[in-house]
Amino acid sequence: MIQASIFPGRYVQGAGALNRLGKEAARFGKKAFAVCDPFAIDSIIPGYKAEIEKEVEIVFEKFNGECSDKEINRIIELVKTAGSQVVIAVGGGKTIDTAKAVAHNLSLPVIIAPTIASTDAPCSALSVIYTDEGVVDRYLFLPTNPNSVLVDTSVIANAPTRFLVSGMGDALSTWLEAKSCQTKYANNFVGEKGSMTAYALAKLCFDTLLEFGYIAKVSNDANTVTPAFEKVVEANTLLSGLGFESGGIASCHAVHNGLTMLEPTHKYFHGEKVSIGVVTSLFLTDKPAEFIDEVYDFCESIGLPTTLAQVGLVDPSDEDLMKVANRACAEGETIYNELVPITPEAVFAAIKAADAYGRSRQI
Repeated sequence: MIQASIFPGRYVQGAGALNRLGKEAARFGKKAFAVCDPFAIDSIIPGYKAEIEKEVEIVFEKFNGECSDKEINRIIELVKTAGSQVVIAVGGGKTIDTAKAVAHNLSLPVIIAPTIASTDAPCSALSVIYTDEGVVDRYLFLPTNPNSVLVDTSVIANAPTRFLVSGMGDALSTWLEAKSCQTKYANNFVGEKGSMTAYALAKLCFDTLLEFGYIAKVSNDANTVTPAFEKVVEANTLLSGLGFESGGIASCHAVHNGLTMLEPTHKYFHGEKVSIGVVTSLFLTDKPAEFIDEVYDFCESIGLPTTLAQVGLVDPSDEDLMKVANRACAEGETIYNELVPITPEAVFAAIKAADAYGRSRQI
């Protein structure tokens, strides 16, 4: 049996890491192109710009908000015009996925500098492509992981805590899904079986969240970098990225993809919708009652959604929930990596049960 794991070329984390961006970029060329989300370009880049420009000639371009083919193609043309030798992402998950897709199209190296710890996108060889309307369209599988990832925890600690909590929702799914893939001998994102390294990192991710998640949230509330905060940022970004990609995913992300079919969910973050996928998976895969309570306890302690209303679906119709279930069970979806028989009806029932249980605990 062949096993395979993949990793980013370099991972650097700590307060002040963005000061290294110019030197990192210079390893790949003297002309760089940075795709930046609006907040980053207005409020973060000015504090680092002079230091970066000591090392490279760089263009900063504002990201338009959606990782769609239209936006990817727009930036490709700008990078070509600039003659850039390395692509950089400064921002959140969709900014990052866009930069990775652009770099892939142009066969250029890519450096990722996340400004929030809300997803595991920074380390992965994957871009999630959306329609212009915000519906998941497809996964773009990339031949390599990012060349370098710089995680400045002083920047992340000053971002709204909701981003960190959303990242914990995404990371919470990592071990649950990887464990299903391990047991079923399902393939990971390399198209092979996962290694013991991948599964161990996925479990470490889960354990880190449950032990340090609440303390990290409180640290973020106070805009402070503490050891617990550093651990959870690493869990959200590196451990979750390595765990999902080299371990594999299953129902949690498939349910997330289904939720994007309903417009009211579009204003909620990826990890918040994955959190609904997590609690749905508990019922779909018949987890023990004590484990279900442990996961709900954790989600409630840090403010992760456990009910449909918390992701914008107040009294959704059964017809709408069947749309979610049918999309989650689309041909080729990762939900089939679960050990239980999968049907839209079973997913529909699990969504309803998870929501009902979440609501019952709020009474």
